[in-house]
Amino acid sequence: MSDKNKVLLFYPPGMLFQRGEDRCQQNIKDASAEAMRACNDLGYGAAILLQKGYEVKLRDYQTEGATMEDLESDMEKFAPDLIMMSITNTTIFDDLKLLADLKKKYDPVIVIKGALFYDPEQELLDMLDLSCVDYMIGGEVDFAIGEIADYALRGEGNPDDILSILYKNPDGSFHQTKFHCWGEDLDSRPFPARQLMNNKLYVRPDTDEPMATIQTSRGCPSACVFCLTPVISGKCVRFRSPQNVMDELTECYNVHGIRNFFFKADTFTINPAWVKEMCTLIINSPLHGKIAFTANSRVNPLSKETLELMKEAGCFMVAFGFESGSDEMLKTLKKGTTVEMNLRAAKWCHEVGLPFWGFYVIGFPWETREHILETKKMIMKQKPDFIEVKMALPFYGTELYKAAKEMDLIADSPLGCDFFHSALKGTKYLSQEEVEKLRKKIILGFYLRPGYILKKMGECVKHPSVFGNYVKYGFKMLGSLIGRD
Repeated sequence: MSDKNKVLLFYPPGMLFQRGEDRCQQNIKDASAEAMRACNDLGYGAAILLQKGYEVKLRDYQTEGATMEDLESDMEKFAPDLIMMSITNTTIFDDLKLLADLKKKYDPVIVIKGALFYDPEQELLDMLDLSCVDYMIGGEVDFAIGEIADYALRGEGNPDDILSILYKNPDGSFHQTKFHCWGEDLDSRPFPARQLMNNKLYVRPDTDEPMATIQTSRGCPSACVFCLTPVISGKCVRFRSPQNVMDELTECYNVHGIRNFFFKADTFTINPAWVKEMCTLIINSPLHGKIAFTANSRVNPLSKETLELMKEAGCFMVAFGFESGSDEMLKTLKKGTTVEMNLRAAKWCHEVGLPFWGFYVIGFPWETREHILETKKMIMKQKPDFIEVKMALPFYGTELYKAAKEMDLIADSPLGCDFFHSALKGTKYLSQEEVEKLRKKIILGFYLRPGYILKKMGECVKHPSVFGNYVKYGFKMLGSLIGRD
């Protein structure tokens, strides 16, 4: 029998959510066409704990389709001393209930990570029953979980020295350590412990091939009023070195047989020199032509040359957060972009032959019907390959939340809501029901165009392997929209 302390890191059974995404905790069921991404937050935590000599088990129960019985079986057989669960804004009440049951039955040290514990206000903490929780990670898991385990299980270190956490005092209250500080040396972090993951669960949506998530940088210098990233990861972008990323790609390909990648960064293209060095490394490596990747991008800064280089390196799709087709709204949202930039980025993608995914948000407090119809008009001009239209969600800690509260547009607590079930009453000019109808009209109007359908049928003839997935996601999209009537 092992005398090592045991740690279980997991996503709970139930509905599919992007639990590893701090700012985009996507409800997969209601998304138009989205697949689960790898549980890198658990993977990073596991890698750190393994380095420190802990015995670690990692489970993504929700994506495995596992049940509460499976979780309880692991609690009994593995008998962890400490458990860490990633929670979301939407699922937080159910998550805490599950953890309370585990605490009562098995009494492990409980750590939660994610949701809205990024320098939280007391208002938020007072809304939640956190009696079962011992530690909350409000920052980056790989800079906290090892130190938490050392203190909780080995009595080593001082919790006050751990960045961006809350820990329970003897009287049941929580003490908050130093927030708004982040680890700088990302190259010093071990790669996610993919040997503990079921990598086949996380697939490229069009081909169903395994796809790994590679975190290339953290932080975002933008000031978008609706986004949590500056609070979570800071406004200063911290890059990994291109060679360090290349080493992880090589390990994924050689050790785990993965050839498709999502380059996770709040904006992959924000530093053109970094992108050039990264793409050049791939092009000059033995992996060139053997791997493919997708990445997020802003429309500014961006150049056609950058897109051409990305495509040459193996980029099969780029995703843009266009957000709105109204210059007035983009300015109000502090997006730092214009409609002209949005259209130019789309034009370059078409010229380069690089498919792109457009993300849009409607239902902001200041938005009129005309603003939303401008977004629809822009989408039709851009002609993306895929789109997602979300509804504005006023996360605690954002300017959007403060503005919506001042305008008396908060219908319910943002806790328990998501991008498809907003906490807003609507906008100053539209009811929430009207916003939802406009969302449905935009999505169906885009995907059901005869020209779009013919184009996708042509792609299926050219690449028959994608046909089944196009059909699957098409019916999923229709089901999620029709089911909301």
